[in-house]
Amino acid sequence: MEKHEPWFVARSILDVYTSFFGITTCSSLPTGLPSLLQLSFPCHASCIPLDPASYSPSGSFGATPRAISELSNHYRNQSEFRPDPYILFAYPQLLDQSRAAIAKLLNVSIETCVFVPNATNGVHTVLRNIEWNQDGNDEVLYFNTIYSACGKSVTFVAEHTGLMAGRQISLQYPVTEKEVTSAFETAITASKADGKNPRLAIFDAVSSVPGVSVPITALLQICKANGILSMMDAAHGVGQIQLDLSVLQPDFLVSNCHKWLYAPRGCAVFYVPVKNQHIIRSTIPTSHGFVPRSMPNVPSPLGKNSKSAFVGNFEFTGTTDTSPYVVVAEAIKWRQEVCGGEAEIYDYCNTLVRRGAQIVSTILGTSVLANPNAEVGSSDDLQTGFLNMVKLPIDVSKVKGEEAEALQWMKEAMIREYKTFAFLTFWQGEFWTRLSGQIYLEDGDFEWTGEALKKVCEGVEKAEYKGAQQIEELAGELEQTAVGKSVE
Repeated sequence: MEKHEPWFVARSILDVYTSFFGITTCSSLPTGLPSLLQLSFPCHASCIPLDPASYSPSGSFGATPRAISELSNHYRNQSEFRPDPYILFAYPQLLDQSRAAIAKLLNVSIETCVFVPNATNGVHTVLRNIEWNQDGNDEVLYFNTIYSACGKSVTFVAEHTGLMAGRQISLQYPVTEKEVTSAFETAITASKADGKNPRLAIFDAVSSVPGVSVPITALLQICKANGILSMMDAAHGVGQIQLDLSVLQPDFLVSNCHKWLYAPRGCAVFYVPVKNQHIIRSTIPTSHGFVPRSMPNVPSPLGKNSKSAFVGNFEFTGTTDTSPYVVVAEAIKWRQEVCGGEAEIYDYCNTLVRRGAQIVSTILGTSVLANPNAEVGSSDDLQTGFLNMVKLPIDVSKVKGEEAEALQWMKEAMIREYKTFAFLTFWQGEFWTRLSGQIYLEDGDFEWTGEALKKVCEGVEKAEYKGAQQIEELAGELEQTAVGKSVE
């Protein structure tokens, strides 16, 4: 299979460069579109430049197609070659093209979408911008499956302001949609009974641990019915599940583009409908777009911006690498014109991870986290995305009190012995692995992963984690490996 060059650079993007101060364009790149037959799944290193030894279904940080990486590097080089013309003039127009593309994918208007570095940044931005009531009765509701960093953001804002508190809602998986919504409604009732004001609810679209789908439609409806602001942490959302925001209508949503949409790290779309944009007065960090109430007409050193205050605020948040933002449009185009579209990607990855989870669980002699009676694709189906959870065959009684040490040893053993990474966690009193479906994976990758995990689990049973190699030594090994490859 021939390597795909970044042929897909849009003419509109090229036109931007021809008008700015001699900035090098990509006009020498071929513009003809390759046949869809040039890419079949799994695509492997022909399109995703990963170390073949690292082909593991972990689903942690995403992977970027070679062509998208090359284009992102091109724009990064332009920002180094002619920084002022690029950052001040070319970049805003390139950014708008990506905003338009992601808005179309989410089925909302461009004025509602901006970019932030990652999903955690978006959640924290909402928490820091809401003006909490002075009576101190506001509460933020969230499930015990909240992403750890976002849970800590709630705690930090509570400690910092003294005006709000978090209320955690416990779930014991597997759960049905009815059990999730019932627990949510019970928490709302309890909050009000305690004289509190359930002000904001944070919930995932697809949770990280466990890696399962969440009944977002039902939760959003409950928020609307109770006048609670909804913050959807869709870190694992866009590119994995369909998100039609014109139908869902969350009050706020953030979704990483680098995890599943194939944009470079780090890049996330931050959606705020126009009706709520007055709430988000500042970016993190606060930058030139902020409009002080005491000085609403203070000029920005970046010059006049004809866009809305919300969009202008997020256009420039300080000097940083924004090259991932400007290739989101091309990542979406790559998915459509090379992979065959969102439906093709979904069908392959979802089917693969369901099958792969069964392969791994069979090798390990364990089970997949699922609702056994749920109809495929229904709101009770925990496996509608690209993530599945498989239990590991470890007798927890043998490592009681040493779960953290055993877990760390397993992660390091997978890297040291098998040159790959496995997402491993101790959750609900058991050890689990999170598997993912990817366009560069196939059944054999799950078979290999299952066998590797089986051997590592056997090592835990033998207490090999006690007195094991320290992480500093492992880091040194990895560094030596990287140096060796660079020399080669």
